[in-house]
Amino acid sequence: AAMSRKRLQQLVDSLGRSAKHFNKREVECLVKLFDTLVAESSSRFAAVGFDRNMFRDTLHSAFGMTDDMIMDRVFHTFDRDNDSCISAVEWVEGLSVFLRGTLEERIKYCFEVYDLNGDGYISREEMFQMLKNSLLKQPSEEDPDEGIKDLVDIALKKMDYDHDGKLSFTDFEKAVRDENLLLEAFGPCLPDIK
Repeated sequence: AAMSRKRLQQLVDSLGRSAKHFNKREVECLVKLFDTLVAESSSRFAAVGFDRNMFRDTLHSAFGMTDDMIMDRVFHTFDRDNDSCISAVEWVEGLSVFLRGTLEERIKYCFEVYDLNGDGYISREEMFQMLKNSLLKQPSEEDPDEGIKDLVDIALKKMDYDHDGKLSFTDFEKAVRDENLLLEAFGPCLPDIK
């Protein structure tokens, strides 16, 4: 059953404040879209929101994302309360940053996606995992892992300002401010321009 007008209005009002990159009309459209997608789904979470698979399908169909590992991380980043389900509020607030976030917000978001174990650092191992996962396998004689290790070294050389062998948020933020292209250095986790 679709949500009531009243419930929709309440959601739109509160999200109008928290999802500051959308106007009320847009929030209302996004909530309705959420509602439609949830209604079409046969998931057992459907009453509450998107489960992981629905969310991945949406990322794939709406934003052309194809990388499973990254989509999983995006899911975790949207799922603020860690209940394995994305509510209408998490959906709109997540999209606010995902689609229109300031550089500051996008830096935080990408850092969170890349910090696989949530310890506040992007470690050498995490970089390796993500790069190994997002680079196309080239059929070649040499060991692909070697090339990825080299990339990790280059990334650290360029971004690890305090030379502790891992990227803190401060390192990541400084690197991206100096060179915006580094924002998605470890995998495509934002929608492409179109």
